[in-house]
Amino acid sequence: MRIGETHYRTIWMEDDPGVIKVIDQRSLPFEFRIRALRSASDAYHAITHMVVRGAPLIGACAAFGLYLAAYRSKKDNWCEEVKEAGDSLVSARPTAVNLKYAVDLLMEKVECAGSRESMIKELFHLAHRFAEDEVIRSKKIGEHGLSLIQGIYEKTQGPVNILTHCNAGWLACVDYGTATAPIYLAHDQGIPVHVWVDETRPRNQGARLTAYELGEHGVPHTVIVDNAGGHLMQKGKVDLVIVGSDRTTRTGNVANKIGTYLKALAASDNGIPFYVALPSSSIDFKLAQGEEIEIENREDVEVSHMEGWDEETQKSASIRILPVGSRVVNPGFDVTPARLVSGLITEKGICDASEEGIRSMFGK
Repeated sequence: MRIGETHYRTIWMEDDPGVIKVIDQRSLPFEFRIRALRSASDAYHAITHMVVRGAPLIGACAAFGLYLAAYRSKKDNWCEEVKEAGDSLVSARPTAVNLKYAVDLLMEKVECAGSRESMIKELFHLAHRFAEDEVIRSKKIGEHGLSLIQGIYEKTQGPVNILTHCNAGWLACVDYGTATAPIYLAHDQGIPVHVWVDETRPRNQGARLTAYELGEHGVPHTVIVDNAGGHLMQKGKVDLVIVGSDRTTRTGNVANKIGTYLKALAASDNGIPFYVALPSSSIDFKLAQGEEIEIENREDVEVSHMEGWDEETQKSASIRILPVGSRVVNPGFDVTPARLVSGLITEKGICDASEEGIRSMFGK
């Protein structure tokens, strides 16, 4: 995607084979910073501290982290180091299934009986392939989801108003995004779109990241507080809801950023289509029930403090917004039941949010 006149992916390599570059998303939208990852522990830190975030991207970051583990190892037991790195990376964020999917995919190819040099080459190619596959999946999601926006535009002949929650855009993936991919394609084809961007407390990924990337791409958008979505739906100002997913069960239950469930309820009550855009790497084919998904509980400070840009000092600043001593509960995700989901937009097409629908796309 574009930042100014430059095209960026969210994770890439340049000339140094021992350095992975990522965009530090903690600094956006106030500052654009690039971070260098030089080890598996750097990749782990980037994921846990949300330098990178978004299910597809953290999967790609973990894949490159395994490559770095092999590349940096100077010991005879390099294979054990790679395995330990894999275990560590999987533990970095528990809810998004892409992370484990990426690590398992690469670890299947690790041959401890082989040479370290051969495994470095293998993991290098596998990590790049994984990232490239995520780009392809996102682009195809955009192509399939575009039909939904086109259909609404053909009926209304006016701007299509789309509400999204959190950041399921280019910054959450490697390129294109999931929920935003159809929006970008529609915009680029001249279909008038307008996006209602939930701020997405407590980390404000919508206000800080989705609004930033939509603005860079020239897509009309308006940031709203999280609780305004239902009101806008009641007033007929939302045509379509598209969100992403961190983990979706094989029966179509969707774990996504906290607050997604409430948007699905409001959409259902107002007869508004509610779609989930996700690659197959976000589907947990082993899980059936949403209750089985481990929900990450995050730090109190995300709720007790807010980070923003101090106009006087021209620096990022954190301020307390809660009384000292007030307790905090901070679940990072909630689960939207399949019955509230109009459909899943995948790289293979749009299907029902059900075991039958998912099986029709991906087989057994």
